[in-house]
Amino acid sequence: MNGPVSSELGSEYWRGAEAAVRRTIYRGTGLGDDIADRPHIGIVNAYTDASPAYTHLRGLADAVKTGVWAAGGIPFEFGTFATCGNIGLGSETLKYELVIRDALAGSIEIMASVHHFAGLVLLASTDSVIPGHILGALRLNRPTLFVTGGPMLSGHWRGRSVTAMHVNEAVFGGLPSGAITPDELKGLEDSACPTAGACPVMGTANTMQILTEPLGLALPATATIPAVMVDKVRAAHVSGRRIVDLVRQGCRVGDVLDSRALRNALIVDLAIGGSTNAVLHLLSFARELGLPLTLDDFDELSRVIPCLSGVLPNGPHTVDQFHQAGGVPQLMKHLGDLLDGDAVSADGRPWRTVLERVEDRPSSVIATREKPRFADGGLSVLRGNLAPSGAIIRQSAVPSEMQRHTGPAICFDSDRDAYEAVIGGRVRRGSVVVVRYQGPRGAPGMVEVMLTSDALTSTGRNRDTALITDGRFSGFNHGPIVGHIDPEAAVGGPIALVEDGDTVEIDIQNRRLELHVEARELERRRASWRPPERFQRIGRGILGLYAMTALPASEGAAMQPWTEASHEREPAAV
Repeated sequence: MNGPVSSELGSEYWRGAEAAVRRTIYRGTGLGDDIADRPHIGIVNAYTDASPAYTHLRGLADAVKTGVWAAGGIPFEFGTFATCGNIGLGSETLKYELVIRDALAGSIEIMASVHHFAGLVLLASTDSVIPGHILGALRLNRPTLFVTGGPMLSGHWRGRSVTAMHVNEAVFGGLPSGAITPDELKGLEDSACPTAGACPVMGTANTMQILTEPLGLALPATATIPAVMVDKVRAAHVSGRRIVDLVRQGCRVGDVLDSRALRNALIVDLAIGGSTNAVLHLLSFARELGLPLTLDDFDELSRVIPCLSGVLPNGPHTVDQFHQAGGVPQLMKHLGDLLDGDAVSADGRPWRTVLERVEDRPSSVIATREKPRFADGGLSVLRGNLAPSGAIIRQSAVPSEMQRHTGPAICFDSDRDAYEAVIGGRVRRGSVVVVRYQGPRGAPGMVEVMLTSDALTSTGRNRDTALITDGRFSGFNHGPIVGHIDPEAAVGGPIALVEDGDTVEIDIQNRRLELHVEARELERRRASWRPPERFQRIGRGILGLYAMTALPASEGAAMQPWTEASHEREPAAV
């Protein structure tokens, strides 16, 4: 055919042409002629040998593929990167950890679009990698299932369970303060990560793994299967078969992950006392789907949803024990009519039907509504003149004597500076440590303020000293730690105006975060405030792009499309 192809050629012609091109290319991978009429399933594998959370995913991906083949589909595996936040702990590279969520979503969107995959199976295990995979799938709105990597088995040292959380606290608090010896630290190091899988505490990794079930993405009772159990391989195989069924039924991810599923996931997050990072991720999911969800929803539900999970840091147990106690279905069984039973699970049944068959087995790991671990939900939304748009605290992990605290501020512009002040004894007991310029724009990337929070926890200072920040904090941490303060300092939020010695009040019961400084004085400070010099320049690379486009924490902190309005948000007074 000479010249340009006629625009009048019909759709049948184009389908035939596309099929011929695909057959040609896929022959080069060893496939035959029957590929055109079978569902093509993208297997999104975050495998890496750089973290125990991911080293086993090759085997799980193989199990998914056998399921896809058995159901008549054709699996096409492709990889995504997967970082481990613990590796970056204490360094500047930790600011990438939230930013990777958007980069991962974009890579999945591109690969699945170009290759016309009919459905997706996502394999991931930790922090921002899980929500990055989910965001990518939501943009595509194709049939989707999630196979979690699962938790590792808990380690044991001197008769108690130990995890990477304990090593972090020992390194950044116990050792510098003399609370433990180098030999004791070595014992913790040797014991903390005994198998593959995500660290078995209720950090962001396991919080997000658990939420894949109420979101309708992971098959019921599979999200918390430990990484090393053969049940995990079986679940992967069944997921491979199930995704082909979903494609043939035309069941898209948006048909399952609707407003009911989103609300159920929020309720489960509160009931497990999950990581505060889940707030950012659920808000971002809702935005991607065009569903209404705000911090007000978290605030409303946190007053009526009890925390039932006794997993660290809300109690002494680990996630592998949570699974043995009945896992997500057991927790949802105890929540009962607080959940929407008509929401659809990943196996196609309404959750009401799924839970009818779950035996009620109360335990110290998963408590009942009548005798909860904590009467309110695991998270609270605080507001006040320090956080007009909201802030987050994990109230279930705050000592009772610190549920309300008032003290003098001591201010820092980096986590490391604050940490060195705490370890060096320069922070008085009763103080409120302010760590600012750590938000989406200020870092950029919304840093986890882990050094200072670990130091306060491991030295026992979390019982008399509080921390507030416009950054985030790890799901490992516990104590009076307020994060996600919005507006952030880099755009002139009130936290930028705090001075050493100012009185700060944290009142969890009344959901307040207040700076006790007269309005006139704050206006005077605002008039003379200028962002630090490093925030007056947009950097290069993904961090610079994120700084220019990221939404505030109260809206999920995800990158948004370019708009005139988004580029009017220069670092200036709010």
